[in-house]
Amino acid sequence: MIEELLPGAVVVVEAHAHDAAAAEGIELYPEEEAVVARAVPKRRREFTVVRGCARRAMEKLGVSPCAIVPGERGAPGWPDGLTGSMTHCEGYAAAALVRVGDLASLGIDAEPHDVLPEGVLTAIALPSETTRLRRLTADDPSVHWDRLLFSAKESVYKAWFPLTGRWLDFSEADIEVSVDPGGRSGALRAELLVPGPVVDGRRVDAFDGRWTVRQGLVATAVSVPFPTVDEQAG
Repeated sequence: MIEELLPGAVVVVEAHAHDAAAAEGIELYPEEEAVVARAVPKRRREFTVVRGCARRAMEKLGVSPCAIVPGERGAPGWPDGLTGSMTHCEGYAAAALVRVGDLASLGIDAEPHDVLPEGVLTAIALPSETTRLRRLTADDPSVHWDRLLFSAKESVYKAWFPLTGRWLDFSEADIEVSVDPGGRSGALRAELLVPGPVVDGRRVDAFDGRWTVRQGLVATAVSVPFPTVDEQAG
C-alpha cells in the first residue's frame, strides 16, 4: 500500500493484522528491549512488529539488521547509509527505507480511516486547510478528509525532522490535497510556512507526497528528492 506512494528506490515492508503473530518470532536487541521494558503489551507488540518490518527492509537493501532505537523526538536511528521512516496503528505496521544517496528524506504514516477525535482537527488545521476540507467533503463524504490531513501532517514532520533536527508545528505547513480519478488516492503538497531545510545547497520550500485510502486505513507518504543539476544552478 505505502510502497505505491513512494519512488521506486524506496524499499517498503508492511505487516497487516493477520501478520501480527510475527512479533512472536522477533527478538529485540538489548537497546530496543530497554525502550519497551515497562511498556503495555499493545505498545510492545507494535514496537516489535514495525522493527521486524524495518529489519526485512534492511536485508532487501543488503544491510545487516541492527537495533533501531528512538532518538530525539522519537525519530528512529538508522544505520549509516540509510534513511527512512516507520509507522504503526491498530492492525498495520510499515517501514520504508532508502539509501542516503537516493533521497534526502522521507516520511510515512498510516491511520485508521475514521473521523478524528473531537477537538483534534481544530488543533492541527489552518483556516485554509479547513476550507479545503469542506470542499473535499462536499465532493466525496465517504473519505475522512480530516484524518487524511492529520496523517499528511505526520508524514511531513517525519520527512522534515531528519533534515533540520527541529520541531515543525502543525500550523507551520499548509497542506493541499488533490484527488486522482476514482477518488481513493491522490497527491499532496505541503507549503512550508517557516524557512525550509537546505538540501545540497538549495532551500526546500515545499514537500510533495501521495495518499491512499484502502483496507480501512488512510496512508500518506512524503519524499524529499535531491535537487536536480538545473535546480542547483538556479
